Amino acid sequence: MSLGVDLSPDKKRCNFDCVYCELEPSKPVTFYDNPPSVSEIFEEVREAIFKFDFDVLTITSNGEPTLYPYLDSLIEKLKTLNKKLLILSNSSTIDSPKIQNALKKLDIVKLSLDAVTPLVFKRIDRPAKGIEIQNIINGMIEFRKVFDKELIIEILVVKGINDKEDEFKKINEVLKKIKPDRVDISTIDRPPAYNVKGVSIKRLFELSKFIENQNIFIPTREGIDFRIESLSKEELLKTLKKRPFTDADIKNIFDEHTQRLFNDLLKENLIEETWVGGVKFYKALI
Repeated sequence: MSLGVDLSPDKKRCNFDCVYCELEPSKPVTFYDNPPSVSEIFEEVREAIFKFDFDVLTITSNGEPTLYPYLDSLIEKLKTLNKKLLILSNSSTIDSPKIQNALKKLDIVKLSLDAVTPLVFKRIDRPAKGIEIQNIINGMIEFRKVFDKELIIEILVVKGINDKEDEFKKINEVLKKIKPDRVDISTIDRPPAYNVKGVSIKRLFELSKFIENQNIFIPTREGIDFRIESLSKEELLKTLKKRPFTDADIKNIFDEHTQRLFNDLLKENLIEETWVGGVKFYKALI
């Protein structure tokens, strides 16, 4: 269970104006005006610890939390509470050594990467002037070198913008260089800022096939119109070697035959289970 810490509680402060954002459209900004103090935030969080039962403290914002000017000091204070710390960032500042130094103190860092080609990136994320996707990609690669805990990359898919197979093939090549621990692929599930639409869960799964050798998590698999049926032992091992599957994948995508085969392989210790960001994955050992 997670408790969120909003670093911009009074209004939206973001250097992106993403088409899928649940907040109202606004001009991107690159700084926080009148930010809450570290002491104010810390005291509220400390009080919340006695009211709520949670395992992870999530640093977020009505906008982009890494724009908060005292982020490093805040993280240092929050670490004294002995809670696992997670941040949700749009990745816009990850090429900054100052931001990298602050984020590497966290337990889990979740960064957005909706597109890797400049035109698609600008269409979907609508960044402030001067923010370039290649700088973000380079920043992610460098950050991975200094961050040895859980790094999660999130891709949010919007119909007609970043839902093309070619874009996902290019994202796959970039992910090979970033080497995250997990890749989350999702779509719009709340009313967006602009007149755009999400894609089906089935389409998310189809696109995920172009992401190779990554722990992929797709929220909400129930009722999915997609099945993996009648695999042989060799085919199942090859599938799980190329891409680890979650508990939800096994239950909602595999047919009964393949599920039984999976259970047999698990008993034979030919499949291992690992946890990444609170999600269990299964991967073939051979």
